[in-house]
Amino acid sequence: MPEKRLPLGFVFRSRAKDEKAALADKASPTDSSQPRDPQAPKGRPTPKRSVAQSQRRSVANTPMTRKEAAKRQRDDRRAQLERQRQALAGGDERYLPARDKGPVRRFARDFVDSRFNVAEFFLPMAVIILVLSMVRVASLQSIALLLWLVVIVLIVLDSIVTGFRLKKQLAERFPDENRRGAVAYALMRSLQMRRLRLPKPQLKRGAKP
Repeated sequence: MPEKRLPLGFVFRSRAKDEKAALADKASPTDSSQPRDPQAPKGRPTPKRSVAQSQRRSVANTPMTRKEAAKRQRDDRRAQLERQRQALAGGDERYLPARDKGPVRRFARDFVDSRFNVAEFFLPMAVIILVLSMVRVASLQSIALLLWLVVIVLIVLDSIVTGFRLKKQLAERFPDENRRGAVAYALMRSLQMRRLRLPKPQLKRGAKP
């Protein structure tokens, strides 16, 4: 019997149709006509806040090398010193060094800054006395020695009066606060020239602290 032969057009047409159908089946799961989550950019859902925070913590807790840890410590130290420098210039209590913090130390500074202190003129007077003592004139050297004794006595007497008054006022104003070392802190401040004091004076002379 003679074999039946299918037309070539039928064979090629069927194969092409089968391939198109297979491609359509594969493309159907990712059909662009499906609605897209507006909160899912780039085909990924936005992570929850708890997940994002945990990811940030994991990044922050990532172990650093010794070099990176040293660099971070230097940066933190530099930032802290800068904050302290600005606080010393502006009087911001938050970033002052521990020795300058607290209402007791602030009152001690204001008490000293609001009055004249003999001790704050110690440096310029010491320079004058030193110059006079270097001159090879007996009378000038005697004057320099006398001035030196007078300056020392005045500084001691003024410091005693200042310390006594400050201690009394601290006891009245801050009976429940730790006042230890506040008087010595104020007397050391009184030895510095006013323009060189840190933290910077916040009161004018004659003002009430």
